[in-house]
Amino acid sequence: MSYQFITCAKLPTRHGEFDIHVFENEDGQEHVMLTVGLPVVEPIPIDPTLKKDAAPTKNTDHKLSDHPIPLVRIHSECLTGDAFSSLKCDCGSQLNAAMQAIQATGFGAILYLRQEGRGIGLTNKIRAYALQDQGHDTLDANLMLGLPADARTYDMCGPMLAHIGVKEVRLITNNPDKVAYLMDHGIHVVERVPLVVGVNDINAGYLATKRDRMGHLLNKEFYTEAHLNK
Repeated sequence: MSYQFITCAKLPTRHGEFDIHVFENEDGQEHVMLTVGLPVVEPIPIDPTLKKDAAPTKNTDHKLSDHPIPLVRIHSECLTGDAFSSLKCDCGSQLNAAMQAIQATGFGAILYLRQEGRGIGLTNKIRAYALQDQGHDTLDANLMLGLPADARTYDMCGPMLAHIGVKEVRLITNNPDKVAYLMDHGIHVVERVPLVVGVNDINAGYLATKRDRMGHLLNKEFYTEAHLNK
């Protein structure tokens, strides 16, 4: 993955102050990383052939060695959830909870990837919403439009984490695909940190689909009958 680091600045938020880093990939797409307590260092090469059993277990950079393993969230852009507080999904709640958690630990990062609608784009996402309004679930709505259920990629994660010298993480996610991707690309996930927030009656079916049809690690017993079993 070819990319270019563009710039970095301070970003005060209602959750606390982050450093915001901007990257651009070979397609001209901009991605953002928010960090707390993580210095910018010379990028550490990530060996794409490095598998789970050979993944590094200790960061050797002296600037990071005295710190805990960083808490990291990979978050794909969701305009409706992140900016407009949509109740159709849990994206906005997940982003805010991750920002709060990383500020609380004082050492972590959010990789904000510009791949709206699980990678299908905003217009197609709203087309899928229209089909969901007719009673179809999120997966079937995408397929009815001739689109993949999930078109996201995580190729930028390695270069972004390398930019801050990180090769092992505590990953905030319910999605096992994210864990597998990082492990398969030489980034050791030492812990998966569940993130279950933003549950409501409107997004109950959406969460059930992620759990039952897309393999997300959501406890079947966590939700009330009103939420996920109606």
